[in-house]
Amino acid sequence: MSESKETGKQQLGPLDEELLTSSHTRYSMKGFGFQPNSGFSSFTGYLVHSHVPLALKALFLTVFSVLLVVILVKDRLCRSCPWDWTAFQGNCYFFSVAQKSWNDSATACHNVGAQLVVIKSEEEQNFLQKTSKKRGYTWMGLIDINKESTWHWVDGSPLTLTFMKYWNKGEPNNVGDKDCAEFREDGWNDTKCDNKKFWICKKPETSCSSK
Repeated sequence: MSESKETGKQQLGPLDEELLTSSHTRYSMKGFGFQPNSGFSSFTGYLVHSHVPLALKALFLTVFSVLLVVILVKDRLCRSCPWDWTAFQGNCYFFSVAQKSWNDSATACHNVGAQLVVIKSEEEQNFLQKTSKKRGYTWMGLIDINKESTWHWVDGSPLTLTFMKYWNKGEPNNVGDKDCAEFREDGWNDTKCDNKKFWICKKPETSCSSK
């Protein structure tokens, strides 16, 4: 299939690495480490000993108490997926807003402990196909680089007959070294790996019970 003008194509620079890194960092924080410091103590002491009306003192102290509780509770809330990721059937998905080659997309996922999406069920396929159709042509973790027409996922598993039905009509045609698979329109397409596309990272959800 020839490369046509891709829907929604735009170059946004290194935004995705920033989103991936910042969301991963926020998700990995163990806590704000909030400790009442001398400034906080001085301020509360000022409220107690100053001539501020009692009702106003109570209001300030209540606000500070509520804020402290919110910070501590929020810090301990369980998030099964990082910020900016989408949860679906036990996994977390990151949908890029910039475009990269297949190799660079795979690297971006690897850098945050994930991999280009490997599809394991019909429900997952339908979810990803629908989302990708709205965004534009999107890489998945499926290639036949090692042996022409022998497709396998990035986790090493082969493409089974069950999923062959998702190829678009006439695909994969393997014309012109098309060794990487993408979501395109209503199905899959093989295309050159150095073309720039959106991509999807996938990793398992974190269990709250383990925290």
